[in-house]
Amino acid sequence: MSDELFDLQIGYVKFSNPIALAPMAGVTNSEFANNYAKNAGLAVIGGYNLDGDTNIAAKALVENGRDEFITDTPLEFLENEAKAINIDGAVAFNVRSTTLEPLLKAAEIIKNAGGILELDAHCRQDEMVSIGVGEALMKDMPRLADWISKIKETGVVLSVKVRANVVDDIALARTIENAGADILHLDAMMEGAGADLGAILRVRDSTRMFLIGNNSILDFNDAKEMFSKGADMVSVSRGVLQDAHLIDHLVEEVTLLQEQMGWYNSPKHVCRGEGDLRGLAFCCLPVKPCAVHNKAGQLGYSPKEFANVKMEFAKGTPLEFGDSTCFGSLVWCCKISKPCYLRDGVLDLLDLSASDYMKLKKDLATYILDNAKKPVNES
Repeated sequence: MSDELFDLQIGYVKFSNPIALAPMAGVTNSEFANNYAKNAGLAVIGGYNLDGDTNIAAKALVENGRDEFITDTPLEFLENEAKAINIDGAVAFNVRSTTLEPLLKAAEIIKNAGGILELDAHCRQDEMVSIGVGEALMKDMPRLADWISKIKETGVVLSVKVRANVVDDIALARTIENAGADILHLDAMMEGAGADLGAILRVRDSTRMFLIGNNSILDFNDAKEMFSKGADMVSVSRGVLQDAHLIDHLVEEVTLLQEQMGWYNSPKHVCRGEGDLRGLAFCCLPVKPCAVHNKAGQLGYSPKEFANVKMEFAKGTPLEFGDSTCFGSLVWCCKISKPCYLRDGVLDLLDLSASDYMKLKKDLATYILDNAKKPVNES
């Protein structure tokens, strides 16, 4: 598969598709990834314990019946894992440490291997939290921000794995972004069954970081729902244990969607109350009170400014055309999945495919966000 189909890249790392293997302590090592995530765009392996305290805590967890990776030579172990993994996609290493120094050493190893360091601010086991790792980092945002900024000084591509609904998700996302992290890996966990898709949407509207959504992805319908809330990538964990070919199926389905639609994670319409800020690309001219006013206002746009910025983008593109549409231009037209004979008639006249139309809408969404009066991470 060509990397260009999805055009996903962060720093020196390219992703062939937006499907990832999520880390599971004591389970997702290089061997597991080689067997179950060969076609994934990203395999996140670990969590790996990098210092004595986290390895001691891991031993206590094992005694209580949990799986963990335990080693007396953690950096050597990490290097061996980097050499042993053999998949088509990118690799991230989910790691924990009670102090910064092992993380900096791990960052150099991982960067030299062309991988991603993923800082574990996610683990909720008491044995880990009590020594200041996992969820404890979410509850100590100044320390988390300091660690992120120092790790980024190594030049490694950095992901941070967190859990929703533990602290203020928006404040957490903005702290992580402002500190310099490249990726936010969000476990959208909530009480009860299923993922908190609202958390994905709220975080998407508060950060421009690359967002990996995680939790309860068991089939492509689950993945599509998470994509539509703003996830750039989705990760699967327990589902792989239930279906060894889950990642392969998801890659096949999302590839087909991208080929047909041109924007695999396009948002839902704002007027439905489910679309994130990117959905402004599909909004009508703001001539009457509606949801578009609130969404545009989050970016600091007045109705007139919002109208102007969309028309500025449309100039010189096929979106400028469409006299026969509701508002005289394709720039105001809706998502291709919503039937509209007026829009589709103009697309036919222009010989513009559904995929190319949606790619233009994606570029429009980026333009709207880039030119906002109030940046997303301050809105």
